Amino acid sequence: MSPDRRPGAGRQPRRQWATTPDSVVAWGWYVDGQRQDCDDLGFATDRAGVGDGFVWLGLKDPTDEDMAGFARRFNLHPLAIEDAVEGHTRSKLEVFDDTLFMVVTTVAYVDHETLSEAAEVVSTGQIMVFIGEHFVLTVRRGEQSPLANLRESLERDPAALARGPHVVLYALLDLVVDSYSEVVTDIEEDVDEIEEDVFGPGGGLEMDKVYQLKREVIEFRRCVSPLGLPLQNLASREFPGIPPESRAYFREVSDHHTEAKEQVSSFDEVLTNLLQAGLARAANKDNQDMRKISAALAILAVPTTVGADYGMNFANMPELNTRYGYFVVLGAMAILMTIIFIIFRRLKWL
Repeated sequence: MSPDRRPGAGRQPRRQWATTPDSVVAWGWYVDGQRQDCDDLGFATDRAGVGDGFVWLGLKDPTDEDMAGFARRFNLHPLAIEDAVEGHTRSKLEVFDDTLFMVVTTVAYVDHETLSEAAEVVSTGQIMVFIGEHFVLTVRRGEQSPLANLRESLERDPAALARGPHVVLYALLDLVVDSYSEVVTDIEEDVDEIEEDVFGPGGGLEMDKVYQLKREVIEFRRCVSPLGLPLQNLASREFPGIPPESRAYFREVSDHHTEAKEQVSSFDEVLTNLLQAGLARAANKDNQDMRKISAALAILAVPTTVGADYGMNFANMPELNTRYGYFVVLGAMAILMTIIFIIFRRLKWL
């Protein structure tokens, strides 16, 4: 990196960062993989800028003013700063001069007893990552950003951190993709529960549950799928700050991501089939109900027809004067209704 482009060159960092911005939730200065005992962020970034290790800053919902300061300090591109402040809806990977910028969508499973009780099954967040030769900035948006233990885990492996800032990017992506797999396992249990409702003995299906889970699976897939191309690029192309020997690690993360993406797609197909099965069952139930109603109407048509015949107001109706006609007619109606009932019973309409 040329001296005129060195982060912090020609500036007064200690006056700029007299106090650490509130959006910085954690930071560290690492030399040869070891975290340095330093509480002066300006001094640490200056030392890293002249090749003495690198700094890793973790930010949470930074303000425009905070990001403007980081942009001046680390020579960040305005478009990347805009995404970091306002957020971005899809995972992506971009290069601005000698800085790598990546947006990663995170997903977490929302615990619930039943689907009907859950407003949502998955919740999302975002992590924006800036990777330079001597710095890493991770910017979190939303609550579902699994970085709580990442720094501690990496600090227990100084040999890995000694390789440079790209190790942080790899570890972060590996963690996010692992969280995708965990969510896949949890959603699989919900899908199995619905399958049991549909195909189990005496099972029934509440269509709202299927629609709810399918909506969440679609949202999950929209979060997972866009990360595929950036991971493939990291595994196969040259990028500033990413040594060629690291591509194998990103390739492994890409393979795990592909597995998670395929499982999410399979959930979508299963839920579509469950919807079709549920609709077919509902249609069959409606058809059975219509058969029962039709059979009942056919049985009731016998007394209705006879009653209508005898209800006619004609003077010349010979059978009206028959001594046992009333009982004969009642018996005939009962026999006809019984015969019709038996027929429909054998046809399994009743």
